[in-house]
Amino acid sequence: MKYLDNQISNWRQKLISQVKIPAEYSDHLASSIQNEIESLTQNEIKNIVDSNPIDIKYRIEELQAFQSMMDTFNQMKPRPEIVRTQVITQNYICFVYLKDTLFELLKKTMPSESLTNKCCKFLLNNPVRAFRNSIAHGNWKYKRDFSGLEFWAHKGVPNQESMDKWEVNQEDLSFWQALSRMIAYVTYLTISKIK
Repeated sequence: MKYLDNQISNWRQKLISQVKIPAEYSDHLASSIQNEIESLTQNEIKNIVDSNPIDIKYRIEELQAFQSMMDTFNQMKPRPEIVRTQVITQNYICFVYLKDTLFELLKKTMPSESLTNKCCKFLLNNPVRAFRNSIAHGNWKYKRDFSGLEFWAHKGVPNQESMDKWEVNQEDLSFWQALSRMIAYVTYLTISKIK
């Protein structure tokens, strides 16, 4: 977990200010989440595993395949079609693929004041929620200067109000993606060792 601790600690200020992670956990958040997952009861672990029609080992394989693709593309000379493929794939994996299969389950399972729950709430609430919906429904585009993305989503219940325009800059989007991937890796790897 040290590698993930180091990787996510680069986002220390955002973890503290946006996700409300206490400062004393921000340098070892992945390890702390691992400890929280390990402290779940066998029934809680079984519920997470059984709530998923796809075995956790295949979830890990998908994340590893995704990372391998990103590493391969990052070694290539940047080309617009490659970068756009990375953007679409990374946003799908981080926000659509993991939402129902992991973040919703963890939010229901973990104690409300746990670090894991705080991270999942952040990833399930606006503006990340709105961004996820825009990705799932194709309501997004690059900003003119490619410094981030513009997207459209309902703040609340669809069809009861019009969509609002949102923007996310590349730095914030990179943070959201890093947090999402860290939660997924820590949870899936920890559960795969327990079960």
